[in-house]
Amino acid sequence: MKNYEVVIGLEAHVHLLTESKAFCGCSTKFGLEPNSSTCPVCLGLPGSLPVLNEKAFLYAIKTALALRCTIQDLIKFDRKNYYYPDLPKNYQISQYDMPLAYDGAIEIESQESKKKIRVKRVHLEEDAGKLMHEAEKGVSYVDFNRAGIPLLEIVSEPDIRSPEDASAYLVNLKAILKYLKVSDCNMEEGSLRCDANISVRPEGAKSLGVKTELKNMNSFKAVRDALSYEAERQIDLLTSGEKIQQETRLWDEAKGLTIAMRSKEDTQDYRYFPEPDLVPFTVDKNKIDQMMRSLPELPQAKKKRFISDYSISDYDASVLTREADISDFFEATIKTYNNPKEIANWLLGDIASLLNARKVSIAKTRLKPGHLAEMLELIHSEEISGKIAKEILPEVFEKGLSPKEIVRQKGLKQIKDTGELISIIELVLKENEKSANDYKAGKKNALMFLVGQIMKKTKGKANPKIVNDILKNMLGGK
Repeated sequence: MKNYEVVIGLEAHVHLLTESKAFCGCSTKFGLEPNSSTCPVCLGLPGSLPVLNEKAFLYAIKTALALRCTIQDLIKFDRKNYYYPDLPKNYQISQYDMPLAYDGAIEIESQESKKKIRVKRVHLEEDAGKLMHEAEKGVSYVDFNRAGIPLLEIVSEPDIRSPEDASAYLVNLKAILKYLKVSDCNMEEGSLRCDANISVRPEGAKSLGVKTELKNMNSFKAVRDALSYEAERQIDLLTSGEKIQQETRLWDEAKGLTIAMRSKEDTQDYRYFPEPDLVPFTVDKNKIDQMMRSLPELPQAKKKRFISDYSISDYDASVLTREADISDFFEATIKTYNNPKEIANWLLGDIASLLNARKVSIAKTRLKPGHLAEMLELIHSEEISGKIAKEILPEVFEKGLSPKEIVRQKGLKQIKDTGELISIIELVLKENEKSANDYKAGKKNALMFLVGQIMKKTKGKANPKIVNDILKNMLGGK
């Protein structure tokens, strides 16, 4: 990307975590039988009238405040008119010239420094349905269950200068939304989706280049990969003397490239006009002030506090505060086992691996802060080794059993009795005379092999420190 600057703006679309749709009482539950959660309102049948979902509206305000936006004095809705098979009314209730909120910011840490990415607008609208295609049969289906689900659109200014920064912006946005508990942000189910506008321009240029809009990116990795590919594609076109077309392109993850979908619409193509069935209204300023005061501690503030209060690294604090459930678990564990670094290592290591493998949040497991604190205390008191702890963790995780109880039931308590260990070590030395002689000859790695054999013989129950001391003494103290 030498001699060119990449300019990116993101449009995040967030399903708000309400039980009913934006303008009717139909369920928002994911995975229902196709077209089973519909009614005359979300299907746009003649004579039906929308009624705004208050919870969705308050969630939208809450999010806007967390993003440090200014709330609009007058709230009004508009009709965005376009024809597409998954839009039953042939228009979408949205917001145009007066978005719910504007002029916010999200802070990110880029490769160079901390940056503020400005949030241009936050507006509330209804989602469209979902099209499903069966290429082999040559048919398409439409499911209107999603039509009408409350959707919050968060639009950034074109302040992002790299695919990596775009991903960082989305990671921070997702963390904020999860902390607020306004969305589950499940990208696989479409609760958090992202479109990106990207253009390139010669370094130092002030005017923006011709942009393309990228769709169909369903993970943060896909966002990085799609933007990287598209930036290179546009630069190659410009350096070859060709022009960039303003268009919408789809990201094909399997092929690793973007594909032209359609020419990009301009605002006037949607023929916006005020929604006649929803009366404009104002929000009580006292209500907004009250909501502002009730906001939870957000990820950036919590990260700074973790670094200050617990003396952990910037990296550990960043990862721990990315999910509210993890940060809460971390602090709850500290109350009974005051070793922040050790707790962080387990949460970001073995426990994170278990969570990723099972694709579940820590709040939905049987592992409790008291379990982790108890297990770490067992290691600290040398009742069990770290290796044994790693072995029993999945059972605690799955069954919610006490680590002490598992250790007692399975006889996993660490062997610290010197006499018992000497007998085992003598047997291992007899079985591995060559390794013993290698160590005596100065090959220090041989000691680790012998320790491994002893741990194997004791099924991991021998105290490694005592074993090392006895071995060195028996082999000449080298």
